[in-house]
Amino acid sequence: MDIKAKIDEVVSKIQNDPSIAEEFKTNPVGAVEKILGVDLPDDVINNVITGVKAKLGVSNIADAIGGLFGKK
Repeated sequence: MDIKAKIDEVVSKIQNDPSIAEEFKTNPVGAVEKILGVDLPDDVINNVITGVKAKLGVSNIADAIGGLFGKK
């Protein structure tokens, strides 16, 4: 599995769909698994979530997602 490609896929979905962004904010594991369509092992899902947060450029995912859609 190409983790970097999966991270890019998740980031793209979050940036383009406010409902997915909100779901990621409240349930990152569920949102990632829904986007990717698979149930991933904990170590893999945690790496993807960490990568997504890093790619969004913030440590507080709620602020990042709110910022994507003009909310603060």
